[in-house]
Amino acid sequence: MAAKKAAAAKKAPAAKKTAGAKRKPNASFMKEMTPSAALAEIVGSKPLPRTEVVKKLWAYIKKQGLQDAKNKRQINADDKLKPIFGGKKNVTMFEMTALVNKQLS
Repeated sequence: MAAKKAAAAKKAPAAKKTAGAKRKPNASFMKEMTPSAALAEIVGSKPLPRTEVVKKLWAYIKKQGLQDAKNKRQINADDKLKPIFGGKKNVTMFEMTALVNKQLS
């Protein structure tokens, strides 16, 4: 038994992650994509990474007050968002990302 304890004591401690370490961004998310005409009215027409498109879309949603008051995951579409959302009046935030990806090429 003493040998087992000695062997356990000799093991090197596991490497700890540092608090300041940054994750490497996924290349597919950082690839610049061109928005459709309907999406370009909100985020602009120049090519942007998907992450920036979603950020700008959320900024628009919050500025216009389109997030549902009771269910924050629900987004109510205005005239600019309806074509992006496939004509739906409201979608969840998870549906929104899938619908926005269809608007990028």
